[in-house]
Amino acid sequence: MNELLTIAMPKGRIFEEAVDLLRQAGYKLPPEFVESRKLIIEVEAEGIRFILAKPMDVATYVEHGVADIGIAGKDVLLEEERDVYELLDLRISACYLAVAGLPDTKMNLVAPKVATKYPNIAAAYFREQGEQVEIIKLNGSIELAPIIGLADRIVDIVSTGRTLVENGLVEYERIKSVTSRLIVNPVSYRIKDTRINELVKRLSRVVVLEGK
Repeated sequence: MNELLTIAMPKGRIFEEAVDLLRQAGYKLPPEFVESRKLIIEVEAEGIRFILAKPMDVATYVEHGVADIGIAGKDVLLEEERDVYELLDLRISACYLAVAGLPDTKMNLVAPKVATKYPNIAAAYFREQGEQVEIIKLNGSIELAPIIGLADRIVDIVSTGRTLVENGLVEYERIKSVTSRLIVNPVSYRIKDTRINELVKRLSRVVVLEGK
């Protein structure tokens, strides 16, 4: 009987790409796995339980030990600064963090307002640039902020750039490239090291073979 591993995974694009990676690594996941609306899915044959969560919550679940390992974007890890180990860059769901806004926004404003769901990342970036800004924390629809006059700029994740274009925004600066990472709870890594290292080894082969 396999020792049970609990994996926290975000819903959406990362989940679908991560499931594909796990299947390529030889893990037998049911065909209807991606379509399931359950928040907890147990795959008894593999001794794995999956917890489906919001992207920002994955690292929290892993830090507190309710999940042994997790798959989270580097943006979440930088923003949340949770007590977890980063084991592997899965090189999926590639995107980047960027500063954006309306094309006619003046860049020499004194203490411009910056809307973002990444206040820690944004504050650190502008501090490095030697620029004083006012950070406005939002949880979604960040592109709205400059349009309605709430903020002068935004810091957000960009994948294709289509959302920016469709909302009349332009990219000013790129901050950091982002991919999804495999993370682990430090205690789980000691207790379940054999199973976790096997998972890392199998996924590493796939990442290398895919040339990601």
